[in-house]
Amino acid sequence: MAIKPIGDRILVELIEEEEKVGSIIVPDTAKEKPQIAKVIAVGEGRRDGKEIIPLTVKEGDKVLFGKYAGTEVKYQGTEYLLLSENDVLAVVE
Repeated sequence: MAIKPIGDRILVELIEEEEKVGSIIVPDTAKEKPQIAKVIAVGEGRRDGKEIIPLTVKEGDKVLFGKYAGTEVKYQGTEYLLLSENDVLAVVE
């Protein structure tokens, strides 16, 4: 991965959930942005004075995040989301 988050940032790839509503086709414009993602890369941690506190999440975790959180990043044709660890609501097991 050529994108390395800094500080308490994490890079995630959205997990598209398949949406079936009977025989009705839901257009992409009517779908909500998924709020579950796979962690691709993590920063070194947040600073507390001179000490670095490591992040709670790690690469490979699935996380649930706030609806309007993060910054969208497109890299080599794939869309990612750059989040602060504070934007992560839970780890999905």
